[in-house]
Parts: sequence; C-alpha cells; structure tokens
Amino acid sequence: MQSFEIDKSDVLKVKNAILAGDETLKTVLEDYHASEIAILFERLDKSEQQYIINLLPAEIASEIISEMDEESHPEDLLFQMHPDKRTEIVEELDYDDATDIISQLEDHEQKEILEDLNEEDASNIRNLLTYDEKTAGGLMNTDLICVNINLTKKDAIDEIIRQSEEMEEFYTIYVVDENDIFKGIVSLKDIIKAKHNAQLTELVKTDAVYVHPDTDQEEVANLISQYNLTSIPVIDEHQKLLGRVTFDDVIDVMEAESTEDILKISGVSEDEELSGNWVEAVKSRLPWLVINLGTAFLASSVVRYFDPTIKLIPSLAAYMTIIAGMGGNAATQALAVTVRRISLYDLSDKQSYRTVLKEFTVGLINGAANGLIVFLFAYFFDGNPMLGLVIFLAMTGNLVIAGITGAGIPLILKRVGIDPAIASSIIITTFTDVFGFMLILGLASKLLL
Repeated sequence: MQSFEIDKSDVLKVKNAILAGDETLKTVLEDYHASEIAILFERLDKSEQQYIINLLPAEIASEIISEMDEESHPEDLLFQMHPDKRTEIVEELDYDDATDIISQLEDHEQKEILEDLNEEDASNIRNLLTYDEKTAGGLMNTDLICVNINLTKKDAIDEIIRQSEEMEEFYTIYVVDENDIFKGIVSLKDIIKAKHNAQLTELVKTDAVYVHPDTDQEEVANLISQYNLTSIPVIDEHQKLLGRVTFDDVIDVMEAESTEDILKISGVSEDEELSGNWVEAVKSRLPWLVINLGTAFLASSVVRYFDPTIKLIPSLAAYMTIIAGMGGNAATQALAVTVRRISLYDLSDKQSYRTVLKEFTVGLINGAANGLIVFLFAYFFDGNPMLGLVIFLAMTGNLVIAGITGAGIPLILKRVGIDPAIASSIIITTFTDVFGFMLILGLASKLLL
C-alpha cells in the first residue's frame, strides 16, 4: 500500500459529493481512511470540514481530528461543533490526543468542553493539561493495562481481559503493588506461555526502563528508540505509575524535532507555521535577517580595508566569492551533522573533541582538494601561479575554519545553555566570510604585491 498524497481529483470528488448530498458523500468517504481524510482537509474550506465531521459517526470523526496536522488547527474545528457532537468525539479520543487538541484552545473554551464531559474523562484531561506539552507528562496516555504483582496467571488474565474492554490496543502490561508503586512490566506472551499456577512475581521484569513526567520529549524518543520499546511507563517521584508514552507519539515527536532543527539551522523561528501566510513569515524571519545584515557589514569592512589590493589585482574580486561561498557551504555541512549529533547523544568532552577534530580533518582534505582545482584554474586561465597559490592557501584555510566553527560553535553554545541550532548558522557564516576574505586578501597583499 502506497502512502496517500493529496490529489486534485480526490479533492474535487469530495467537493462534488458535498454538493450531491449526504448519501453520496458517505459513499465517497468510504473509499478513504481517516488519516487520508485528514490530509484532504488541508484543501477543504472550514465549512466543508464541519459538514463532513458532523456527518460522520463520532468514532471516525475522532480519528480524523486526531490525525489532522497541528497547523490545520483541529482544535478550532472541534470547538465549533455542536456541544453534543463535540462531547461524543472527545470521549472517543485517547486522553493524550484529546489533551493535545484541547490544550491549543483558550482557557474559557477548554472549560466549556470539559464541563460537558463525564467526571472521569474531564479529570484525566485536566490532569494531563498541567504538564508541559513537550515532556513525557504532556505525551503520556493514562489508559493502560495495570495488574497487581501478587496475582496468579489466571487472575492476571481475567484482569487484563476486564481492563482491555475499554482499550483499542495495548502492547505492555504494567505491574504495581497494592499501593500503586511501579514494580515492572510483563508481556502478554510471557503470561500466556507461563505454567497454569505461575505467579506474576515470577514473570515480571523489574529492570524496566521508565521516565518521569518532566522528562523532555526528545529524551523519551531516544529511550524508546534505543531500547526498541513499543511504550514506556511514566513514573512520578514516589515511583507511582502515572501513564505510558507509546511509539506512535514518539514518531510525531521525532518529526517535530527534526522540523524544528531544520528551521532553526536555516534561521527560521520554530513559531513560523509551514502553512502560514506571508505576514507570519516576515515576522519570523526579518529579525534574523537584520542580525545577519549586521554580520555582513563586518565582512564588508574587511573588504574595504583591503580595497587598494583589489584595485591592483581586480581578479581577486571574482575569487573572493568562491572562497566565501565554499566556506559557508562546508560550515553548514559540519553544523548540520553536529547539531544532529547533539540532539541524539549527550556528548562527553572526549566525544566533543573528536567531533571537532574530525571536522578539522575533513575541512583540511576538502579544502586542499578544492584549492588544487582553483589553483589549476588560476594558473591556466590567469597565467599566474602565485595567484593560484594564494587561492589554494585561502581555500584550504577557510574550509578548515569552516569545519572547526561548524562543529565547535554549536558544542560551545550547548555547553553555555544556548540552543545550538538557532544561533550557530549566523555565527559560522560570519566566521567563514570574514576569515575567507581576510585570508585571500591578506595573502595576496603579502605575496603578490
């Protein structure tokens, strides 16, 4: 089965079905999965989205809303529904999904929705709303299978069957004592395979990996990936079981974190929505461009200082752009690799040193290779071997600087508590431009004049 992509024919088919009436629309929508309808919603008007959601049963409507992209604002779609329909949908949602959507609403809107829910659902969602959305507490779902460690195999299976009636799926069974203190996990497979008179105390894995509610979502994702888990328990400071984070939530986290890093490295604020309008884009990007303009003036001041050299050797102006451009590209490569390495691992001092040393070596080799190409070009095109030597040295030197700054700057920023993704690109661009111009013009002044 191939992944679904928005197609004009699909959008047109749904729009025509809306005009044709309820029965036709229902028939057309049967051809699409809930996640595919959520994608189609990106091309439909709000009124068309409302029409479809109100037509579908709450079970399917809840799936669509939970699958909608955050930038499509499913919370607005939910709040604008009739209270009865809205309540049905929220009750169908998993607690973590309901919390994610409701948390995007204003306080009075949240209150209005929660007041219509039954006491248990409202209480669970209110509790989850107290956690930061980018922590384990904000990701966790309080729906889970939890059994007492003192049960026998038969009693445990009976309890699992009873609890699973209200759950769509589960992967792991959590084990607690009579005080709800977390004792470990046990798989359904181990319970089924165990002897008839087996006790859970014999089957439980007490060394289970867990997180606290304030654990950062990226750390949660790393743990689930590292230990190949389908879910991870969330435990409070008293070792009481609060909930679980499942792998499907982690996939969303990894996608969000990767998008955030890419935007930051490019000098774009994480607050800018990918589907936002031009006003939001300008507000997000202009401050960083102004800062970049300031650093550009610094690079231009170096060029002004060597203005007499450029007047005597005009061909340097053409090679300057090559040196600076190559340095910027090399530094961006080193930066991207280093920021990703920082986001995945907690680098020790030794690992940080090796990272910088590796990029230094890469910069030296790549700089020499590209410098040799430009040397040969200058030698044959300009007929000046000394000019070629200057460019070779400048290219090599600037790519070494690019490697060191591309790896070193984000590591330093991380050490002092500054987000390396959002601040590094401007700093390294300044370094490669300033030193690139300084190397080629300074060497030319010494060797060619």
